[in-house]
Amino acid sequence: MAIQNWSENVLLVELSDDPQFTDDLDALLKIVQSDAGKDVVLSFQNVGFLNSSNIAKLLKLRKIQVVNNHRKLKLCAINTHVWGVFLITGLDKIFEVYDDVATGLASLQMP
Repeated sequence: MAIQNWSENVLLVELSDDPQFTDDLDALLKIVQSDAGKDVVLSFQNVGFLNSSNIAKLLKLRKIQVVNNHRKLKLCAINTHVWGVFLITGLDKIFEVYDDVATGLASLQMP
């Protein structure tokens, strides 16, 4: 996983496919729990598969980031197969999703 400090208030995270995906989310969860002052943009560009464990970790990340920390969480560049999982599970209604990283980053500037 590549975590880039896009700015002093934004983390840009390039997720990898499983099995690295799980480790990536675990590391990110630790970061957002210890540093509650940053918005997060997740790029799914390299993710081709999403399982129930991954979904649970994404929901936990959302709860910590959005509900507890009152920060933003944007998901970007989701491929067709993974997007199908989002649609079937209703995750498309829970997460803010953007076509690409640039649009996700730009959305942080909007109220």
